Amino acid sequence: MHPNGQLPAYEYAFDDVNPPVHAWACWRIYKMTGSGQQRDHLFLERALQKLLLNFTWWVNCEDHTGKSLFSGGFLGLDNIGIFDRSAALPPGVTYAQADGTAWMAFYCLTMLAMSLELALHNPAYEDIASKFFEHFVAIADATNNFRGTGLWDAADGFYYDGLDIGGQGLRIRARSMVGLVPLFAVAVLDDRVIDQLSGFKQRLNWFLKNRPDLGDQIAYATPGEDHGRGRRLLAIPSRQRLERVLQYVFDEHEFLSPYGIRSLSAVHREHPLIMHTANAELRVDYTPGESTTSIFGGNSNWRGPVWFPVNYLLVEALQRYHHFYGDSLTVEVPAGSGIRMNLAQAASELSGRLVQLFLPDRHGYRPCHGGQARFATDPHWRDLILFNEYFHGDTGRGCGASHQTGWTALVARLLREFGSGRSLSVAEAMQSAMAGAT
Repeated sequence: MHPNGQLPAYEYAFDDVNPPVHAWACWRIYKMTGSGQQRDHLFLERALQKLLLNFTWWVNCEDHTGKSLFSGGFLGLDNIGIFDRSAALPPGVTYAQADGTAWMAFYCLTMLAMSLELALHNPAYEDIASKFFEHFVAIADATNNFRGTGLWDAADGFYYDGLDIGGQGLRIRARSMVGLVPLFAVAVLDDRVIDQLSGFKQRLNWFLKNRPDLGDQIAYATPGEDHGRGRRLLAIPSRQRLERVLQYVFDEHEFLSPYGIRSLSAVHREHPLIMHTANAELRVDYTPGESTTSIFGGNSNWRGPVWFPVNYLLVEALQRYHHFYGDSLTVEVPAGSGIRMNLAQAASELSGRLVQLFLPDRHGYRPCHGGQARFATDPHWRDLILFNEYFHGDTGRGCGASHQTGWTALVARLLREFGSGRSLSVAEAMQSAMAGAT
C-alpha cells in the first residue's frame, strides 16, 4: 500500500485501478477462520485498519464531482467500454461508471459488516459502522437519483455508464457487466444484531428519521412479514428494478449462456452499439471469445466471454437477495421457459452452468478444453484441468491465460455447494413448472 492509501494494481502498472474487492476477500477469509467466538478477530481488526486508508484514497481520488459517483477508469475490465476508460477526459467532461460506483457501494457494505462484527466486541467500531452505513446510502441514492435518474435507464430497465459533457448527461447504452455490478452491493441487517449495538441503533434511527429522502434506499420487513425476524435490506436496486435487470440476466438471448453470465449481452451480436465522433466510428460488438481488436490493450476480452469472478459475486448476491425476499420474489429461468424460481434456486441454476465448464461429458470432453482430444482421451492429460482467465460465451472454451487460479478456482466452492444437493430445488422447480404446463 502506498502511504496515500492506494493499493497497487499489478506488477507492470502499480498506478492502475482495479475493483476494490480486498475487503470482501478479507471478510471471506475471516469467516473461514472459525465459527462464532472462535474467529480471528485480531486479523479482522488489522485488515479493517488498512482498508480504511484505502477507502479514503478512493473517496479522495475517484469521486471527482463529490457527488458519490465514482470513476476509477480501467477497473480491470479492459475493452468493455466503447472508448478507453483509462484515458484522460477532455476539459468539462466527467465520467460516472456504473461499475466503479457500485464497487464502492459493495466496499461500503463489506466494511459495514466487518465493523458490526467488531462492534460486538468493541463499541468503538459502532461509529465506523455508522459511517459506512451512511456512505452506502449516499452512493445508492446517487446511483439511482442523481439529476433525477442517476445511472438508471427507466426505458431499458438497466444501469449504464454515464458521461457528463458540459452539464448534459449521456448514457453509454451497452448492456454489459457494468450494469450488473450494482446488483452485487446488497446486505441484510438483522434487528437482533442491531439491538445489541445501542450506539449504532440510535444513529441509524436518527438517520432514518431526519433523512427520509435517503432512507428510501432501505427496504424493511416487519416482524410479521418476516416470520418474526425483523430485517433491513441495503441494496442499490429497488425490488422493481432488480426484477427488471434479472430479466436480462436470465435471458439466453442476452446474458445467460450455457456456462454462466456473459460479460456483454448477446443482443449486441445483431445490434452493436455504435457512436460517431469527429474522427472515427466507435462500436461495441458481441465477441464471445478472444478480442478481435487491439484497442485498449487487446489482451483480455470483456465483450461477451464468461468471467468467473463476477459470476461468483452474482451467485452470492442472489443468495443474499433471497435471504430477504424469500419465495415472494421469483424470476423466470431461462426467460420464456415458463419455469419460475426463487433467487436461491436461480443462484443454484447459475452455479450449475458455471460448474458445467469443467465437467466431462460421456466421452470425456470438458467444455473448458474446447474439444482438444488429448484432454479427453490421453490418460496423461485428461485430468489436467486448466483454470483459464475467461471462457467463450457460447461454447465455454477456455480463453486467455490458463493459470488464473486466483479467481477461476472459485469453481471449487461452487462444486462443493452444487454437489451438496442445493440444485435439488432447481430440479423441483422445473418439475413443478412442467407439471403445470401439462
